[in-house]
Amino acid sequence: MKHVIIGTAGHVDHGKSSLILALTGRDPARLAEEKERGITIELGFTWLDLPDGSRSGIIDVPGHEKFISNMLAGAGGIDLALLVVAADEGVMPQTREHLGILSLLGIPHGVIALTKCDLADEELIELVEEDLRDQVRGTFLE
Repeated sequence: MKHVIIGTAGHVDHGKSSLILALTGRDPARLAEEKERGITIELGFTWLDLPDGSRSGIIDVPGHEKFISNMLAGAGGIDLALLVVAADEGVMPQTREHLGILSLLGIPHGVIALTKCDLADEELIELVEEDLRDQVRGTFLE
């Protein structure tokens, strides 16, 4: 059985690490500095036990533009991208950059996770969803 590697992507502070923590019960942040600053700096690694008994590896990548080289290092080995977009901010510069990188790397599969919906009203969520559809048109996430 092939083990699927899932990799996060998205703008800084959009909830990539928090989503991984919610899905797995494990915090992918490894460095004290990451916990203090509330941002991912180095790649984080954990796993997700699936209902069929298999296990997927998860790579949590930084969203901050200063750490794009770390994002690139993690994105090269993923099978499925988890593009995370915060509903209260929508598509941001690193969202677009990460989507472009994933497309250039030929990542074959992906899903979009809309986070922080509790911080946005219905109208804003609908606008963000519409913008996301426009942003992913013609990509592997369409």
